[in-house]
Amino acid sequence: MLTDRPVNPLNSGIPFGVTHNSHRKQVSSLRSGGPKRRTQSCFFGVETWAELVWEGWEPGLEYTKPLFLKSIHEKLLKLSFRPPVSKFFSTPFPQTILLSPGTSFSLPVTFQPLEKFEHVDTIEFQSKEGTFQVSLRAVIPHHALEVPDIVMLPPCAVQHRSQTSFLFRNSSKLQTGFRWSVDPPFQLSPETGQLKAEEECKITVEFKPLEALVYTAEACCAFGDDGESICTVLLRGLSKYPHIQIICTQQEEGCKLLDFGSVAVGDSFEKHFEIYNPSTVTTTFILSWLRRPALMESVFRCEVREGQIAPDSVLKVPVCFSPFTVDSISMDYLCLTCPGAVSKDMLKVSGSCIGPVVSLSTTLLEFGCVEEGTEVTQRVQIINSSEVLAYYQFDVDSGSHSVFSVDKPCGTVPGSSKLTLLVKFRPHYPIAHHKIMTCLLLHREPLFLDLIGSCHSEQMKPAILNARHLDVYRLNLLRGLTCYPPDVLSAMLEEHKLKLDDSGALLMQEHSTTIFSLRGPQEEYFHTNSAPEAETDLDNILNPSRFPTPHVTVQPSVLLFNDGPASKSVSITNQTKGKICLMWSPGANSHFSISPLSFDLSPLKSTAFRVTYSPNQENSFHAAHLECFAFYKILRDHRHMEDQALCPPWCLTVRVSGHSFQPGKEHFIPNFSLQHPQVVFPALKRVSYRSILLQNTGDLPLIFSLDPEECPSACVLPPSGLVPPGSHQILTFRSTPSEDHPASMPLTLQMNASPKHTQVLNVVAVAEKLSICVEGGGSLFFKPIAVGSCSEQTMWVKNLSRVPVEFQWRLGRSDRRVLTVLPDTDTLQPNESKVQKWYFAPIEEMMYNMKPSLTFWPVQTPQCKKSRLTIKAVGLASKGYLQAEQPIIDLGEVLVGSCKSFGVSLLNDSSCAVSYTLTAQQSVTVTGLPDVLTQDSLVLEMENVNGTIPAHCRLLIHCTVKLAHRAHYCWTISYHILSATVGWPGSVGGEPQSVCQVKAEGVYPTLEVMDVRSCGSVEGLSKLQLWHLFSLDALNAHLRSDPSPAELTFRVPTKHSLRHCPSIFTSTMLDFNFNAAPLDSNPSSILLMFKNTGSIPVEWSFLFPEDQQIELEYWAENGDFSPSELQLMKIQDHRLFSVSPRSGNLRPGQQRTVHFSYRHGFVGTNRLPVLLKLSHGREILLNFSGVTVERDRRYIHLSSNRHIFAPVEIGGFSPPKQVYELYNAGSLSLRYHIDTTPLKQLMEENFSHPVLQCLNPDGKVEPGLTALTEWIFSPLEAKTYSVDIPIHVVEGDSMFVTFEGRGIDEREAIQVYDGCVTVPCTQRIPVPGQVVFLSEERVCFGDIPVCSRSTRLLFLTNVSHTDHIVYKWNVTSTDCQQAVKICPESGCLAPGENILCILTLQASGNPNFYQQDLICEITLEEMLSQYQKDLQQWEGETERQKHEFTITEKDLMQTNQMDKCAQEGAVFEQKTGTRKYKTLPPIRSSDKAVYSYYVRPSRAERRAQQQTGQEKRRRPEPPRPALLHLGVTARSHPLMEYQTHFPTQFNTHYVYRSWQPKLSQTGTGEISHCPGDLPPLTLGPERDIITHVLTDILRSLLDEPQFQQCLIEGDTEQVPYFSQLRPAQTLPTQTIHPSAVGNKNPGEMSSVSTAVQAELYTESTSTSDTQKKSECEQYSLQELPRELKMKVQESIRRLPEFCDLVEDILLNTLQNLMMEAFLGELVLTARPRIIALPPSSSRLQQTVQCRTYEKQKRPRLTSPSQFMPSLAILSNQEPQQ
Repeated sequence: MLTDRPVNPLNSGIPFGVTHNSHRKQVSSLRSGGPKRRTQSCFFGVETWAELVWEGWEPGLEYTKPLFLKSIHEKLLKLSFRPPVSKFFSTPFPQTILLSPGTSFSLPVTFQPLEKFEHVDTIEFQSKEGTFQVSLRAVIPHHALEVPDIVMLPPCAVQHRSQTSFLFRNSSKLQTGFRWSVDPPFQLSPETGQLKAEEECKITVEFKPLEALVYTAEACCAFGDDGESICTVLLRGLSKYPHIQIICTQQEEGCKLLDFGSVAVGDSFEKHFEIYNPSTVTTTFILSWLRRPALMESVFRCEVREGQIAPDSVLKVPVCFSPFTVDSISMDYLCLTCPGAVSKDMLKVSGSCIGPVVSLSTTLLEFGCVEEGTEVTQRVQIINSSEVLAYYQFDVDSGSHSVFSVDKPCGTVPGSSKLTLLVKFRPHYPIAHHKIMTCLLLHREPLFLDLIGSCHSEQMKPAILNARHLDVYRLNLLRGLTCYPPDVLSAMLEEHKLKLDDSGALLMQEHSTTIFSLRGPQEEYFHTNSAPEAETDLDNILNPSRFPTPHVTVQPSVLLFNDGPASKSVSITNQTKGKICLMWSPGANSHFSISPLSFDLSPLKSTAFRVTYSPNQENSFHAAHLECFAFYKILRDHRHMEDQALCPPWCLTVRVSGHSFQPGKEHFIPNFSLQHPQVVFPALKRVSYRSILLQNTGDLPLIFSLDPEECPSACVLPPSGLVPPGSHQILTFRSTPSEDHPASMPLTLQMNASPKHTQVLNVVAVAEKLSICVEGGGSLFFKPIAVGSCSEQTMWVKNLSRVPVEFQWRLGRSDRRVLTVLPDTDTLQPNESKVQKWYFAPIEEMMYNMKPSLTFWPVQTPQCKKSRLTIKAVGLASKGYLQAEQPIIDLGEVLVGSCKSFGVSLLNDSSCAVSYTLTAQQSVTVTGLPDVLTQDSLVLEMENVNGTIPAHCRLLIHCTVKLAHRAHYCWTISYHILSATVGWPGSVGGEPQSVCQVKAEGVYPTLEVMDVRSCGSVEGLSKLQLWHLFSLDALNAHLRSDPSPAELTFRVPTKHSLRHCPSIFTSTMLDFNFNAAPLDSNPSSILLMFKNTGSIPVEWSFLFPEDQQIELEYWAENGDFSPSELQLMKIQDHRLFSVSPRSGNLRPGQQRTVHFSYRHGFVGTNRLPVLLKLSHGREILLNFSGVTVERDRRYIHLSSNRHIFAPVEIGGFSPPKQVYELYNAGSLSLRYHIDTTPLKQLMEENFSHPVLQCLNPDGKVEPGLTALTEWIFSPLEAKTYSVDIPIHVVEGDSMFVTFEGRGIDEREAIQVYDGCVTVPCTQRIPVPGQVVFLSEERVCFGDIPVCSRSTRLLFLTNVSHTDHIVYKWNVTSTDCQQAVKICPESGCLAPGENILCILTLQASGNPNFYQQDLICEITLEEMLSQYQKDLQQWEGETERQKHEFTITEKDLMQTNQMDKCAQEGAVFEQKTGTRKYKTLPPIRSSDKAVYSYYVRPSRAERRAQQQTGQEKRRRPEPPRPALLHLGVTARSHPLMEYQTHFPTQFNTHYVYRSWQPKLSQTGTGEISHCPGDLPPLTLGPERDIITHVLTDILRSLLDEPQFQQCLIEGDTEQVPYFSQLRPAQTLPTQTIHPSAVGNKNPGEMSSVSTAVQAELYTESTSTSDTQKKSECEQYSLQELPRELKMKVQESIRRLPEFCDLVEDILLNTLQNLMMEAFLGELVLTARPRIIALPPSSSRLQQTVQCRTYEKQKRPRLTSPSQFMPSLAILSNQEPQQ
């Protein structure tokens, strides 16, 4: 129900009704507002009224009001005031008002109006604090109302109503009338009225919406004398559609279900269902029963018909079930409707009725043979095996008229119990007795108990009956033989007209089967106790030839003595063919008597008996069952018959009842109850039975009677009788319903034989035709469907009859292929509705018109004629298909383990709905994983996998993927159209149709180190050294790999450990080596550039041990720490290692610089485990390590005590030279010595072959520099060599280094030297303050041949806009200076300027590994100028101090000594003429100045410097330059080896043959040169002597000036005449034969001799060419043979020196072109200009010939070489004329 103040949905927090505004709107008929109540205000410590108002005044009078002023200030106040301006207000003369704290002052104000209008004025008061005013107003009376601004009404359901109220007030002094008007759906009450002054009125607002809207309307109120004023109130209301629903635990197709289960007949069972209102508005509802079949009993009862439910409330509704018919199933339907709702809800109630299940312990009681005058008692049990209470009644006389009696003839048997009854046998005659005692059961068929017994007397001994006699008799009865007397049957048996069967019964010879059939229990009961005419009517209906005819009949069977004592006759007819005896059982002390008691009746004869009623007491009721036994007379003596023909007697009963009330005497008022006075028979044209219970609830017996003539269609047993007090009588009805019977036939039950006491029984025995209705008026329409798919449609089928109906659907042969109904056979209970599901699956594109038929029949009579109902089914089939908006959906990269959702939009562009089912096929491509892992489970989840898409519609399929591996996933989404051809409905048929492909790449968060920089103590390390120290290659490889499951234990950084050394979940560990530095030196700072190379954001963290430790309370800490824990705590407390920032988040492609620092604060090696954690990714344990050494210690720092040489081929003659670095991490220079003793042992183990040699085992290393030790590894076998070599430091420690090398077979692929290409070549991390950048920081020349030259172009750029810089290149080693050159070596750069540098690597003639580090020193020119200026000032000051001195008494002695020394120096200067100076400090190399550590002086040194600084000024130090490292790497190979392994690259290099000597390696590692004309010398002193002697001779010869002059003069001499006569073949032979040069190995010639010959020959050739050029006009072409000239030119071109010269010229030319292009003097991308030559003419023929002659004389232009420019080649191609 609605609360008092519900919440307003339009504005939460505002209650319904009047708006929350505290000020009510005042509406006046004038412009100004109405009078307001005076409120006090405080102005600067003065409390007074804000205004004075005069009301009710008249012109011409005077009105005075006081204005009170009260001081609430702490000090004395002085006020002055300005009087009103207008003449209508006046005050006393202005004066100063003094107000002490707490005192008041009254200022009178007088108002004197002259006219009737409103007056306004002010009085202004002034004080030290400020000025304030008091308003003066005189108002006139007018109409005014105070109404609310907004009135909110409670939310209301559509077609409902809600209301609220508001108050409005007449704020004027006048009486006013009002009239409200508002538009629907609002209504106000009252609408009109009168308001007195200051009176309030309550207005009720009613809201009746018809639609679900937000309603807003203005309610207008006209008020005043004539309604001239108007005020408005805004009314707002919200309406919503009501929605209520039934909540029940069970549900059936189409409706809710409330099942009562099985309920006992006559009982009532109550259950509840709930009505829920989920809406936010109060809703009314209506509950109604659906129309049920006519004449159908209502067994369900619901008292709730309508009601109201509050929002979000539940109402319990009880339903009671009271069944009347046993074994029936009742159905009914409750419909829940709501006014204004768009839908309704249905509830189906069902229940079944169960009755008692009663049986007798035996169906036969044998009393045996009893002597006359005695009695025998037997026991029988009545058993109730159900849970229902059973009512029973034995149809037997309770008095003395029956020989068989029961002690409890009627009563009840509780459920699941037994009742024992005593049956007595008191025979009166010596005859055989047989009686079928009927046990009537309420709502059940009667039970029958056979009672047999025989009585003997002394004279008569009849046959003794037993059970076998009864069995034989019943068989004879069915065969129609019992109508013959036993003697006749015996005679027929003797005559063989009869025979005996196996059971001993008689059987006709002609007929071997029975003629009759047994009656049912109810039929047998009515056959036994009904009148003959009633029995005849029954037999006529039930086919009389079906049952045997009665042997003896009595008529009438019921006698009523309602007129007092009287006599009536009873007629008995013998229907047999034998003579029978009739013997009535006498009743002792009975009010009824019959005569005669016995009689012999001939066959087919009748006789009459007189029944007399003679009561011996008045005003009483009496009733009895008169019993007569009829038997064949021949049975008196059992000797005259046989057992096969024995026939038991028949017991006839006549019901008599009467009363002894005198006429006019009032009969007793009966007290009785009658269960269910309406007797309803099934609506079938067949005999049916019903029973009701009549209970005597009074203390007196009652008699009842029914008139059979009143309702001839129904028969009742017993029609009359007596019911003792507290007892009951079961009345059984029999009828055959007919269509002609009225709807209800009354049957009067008369009590106590008085017409005043009657009860009308309504008998319904109407036969109805079966009726079934279907939904849709017999038409079923299917929406258009795709061919091959299945469409589902539902249809209600309801049973409108009162009998259960079984039905079956029948389809035509053609319709069966496309149409199916489920279930096709079922049973409908009365008033029951069921849903039939129809499935339409067309097989071709067409319109289908089908006519299925429904056949139904009653369940009780399946053999009857069946009814049929035909319906019309129409369906349209067309071809359907689906497609996706995006055929390929690329999800990109998805984080492994996370979920990503996306949608696939399916389009149905066909004209029919398509029922589909989606499938997905997954393919996984995993790089580097076996195929087993690719067969992964499907990680794609789709919603709406099965469904239907209407025609021309789309459906968004929500999909989710959760990738499990770093792999490429591809899903192919296909659809199947649900087909009806395989196993429909809903089966999948046909091939899958692909809709779209979904691709995704499973990735983990990736991070990669892109660059590394150093500063501080490790500034001198190259990038390659830093890359190895921090294991960055391994770090990048691990960051690119997949995390293990253990690493994903904590997907984000989490504090999870209680220890100081947290446990780790990764097996990946790397070293971060911060190198070594002296104590208190600058921190070792490393900058790493991290970049997110993936496409998903990555969150990274460097977790120190303290970041992973859970903080504990102080009391929980354990004081015992291990040494490792103490060391970790020390390192973390002193912050020796630091990372900044420790965490961050990088978007795809974003990069971030992380600063790592190690502070050299404690001597020793410090280590700290730091965990690099990528959220949802890898965990890598980084072992930070740093070494701090003493300042006076000589220390070599080795990043690792194991070094691996590059693999070398076995069998090579020239193994390459390799280097090993030794870094001086101390502050002092040191000398080292490598012990080669292990090398000698290794050589002895390898057959005296030097496997490993150290070329420079001794050396010196300056602080902060690296020494390169040279090694030659020459393996003999394809295996790994390992040797431990000690390295000794003079005055320092020694250490062992394990050197390893592997020899490889020449058949293996040679390892391509990449020069650590993983190290970035360009700088990405700018160092703070860096202004100069290199275009490349690492140059890798790769694999090159020996004696080759490689060049690179580099650019040095000054990015500063203001600073000039000076740069200088330094080479770290002497070998580097010989092999690597850079030009220019130094220079200046202006702001924004850049310069081109040429880097040249000249490979020597020996294989070598080049790994050099060039350092460029960058110094600001301003700082350098300042240094030079400071140095000049210092030198000037020093010079001045030499001539000036100050004498003090404190150091007088010292001054005298200094003077003495100065005098001695002056004397020495005068004598020798030279000036004496102090010894200069030792000259330090620039390298040491650059690379030495900046070590802070100690406190004592600083104190000493401060003391000496007072006397002597310190020399200025040069500015510390910034360093740029340029790494150069390469590997040179011998020519043959290079040509073998790198054939495609050989032509890209030029080999300087003049630099290529023949090398032979000695045992000491020295190199000797063997001339080509001498046999090679063996190793030994002979070779050394010859080499030194020849070298000295050649050098001295080249240095001799006379030899040089001879060479010059010989070049200028003219060619002798006879030299022209020699053959052409001998000229090159005397110098250098071209073939010899080309065929022989250039290495076979001595370098010195070759150079000399080349120089001489070149000079002579050039001199002769010059002379020939000057004499070209004097000599003709015939003077020098052309062939000889060509051979000379060819020999020159083949000289190595000439080729080297051409190479140098071309290289220099290209470098000059690049420099011009760099400076902007040459545009390389400009289009070439084509110069067209003029046509040749005859006049130019001579000139052309002359030019041709000149060109032929120049041999370098005769044939273009590979080094000749293309322009020269084109210029030579002139046309020949």
